[in-house]
Amino acid sequence: MDNERVILAIGRLERALSRIESANGALKNDGDAALAARHEALKAEMKQAIRTIDGMIKRQEH
Repeated sequence: MDNERVILAIGRLERALSRIESANGALKNDGDAALAARHEALKAEMKQAIRTIDGMIKRQEH
């Protein structure tokens, strides 16, 4: 059950990252520096969340 919740969470994070990356092209065209900075901060936060989940999975496997 816990693994299922982790897998679902990873799926949600991957979809969110995909949306962020898709929006990145629009950001480059708009030239809004503040929005681009927020985008980069959110992207970094999502990557950290994925690393955290990855660590949790590795601990469960061992």
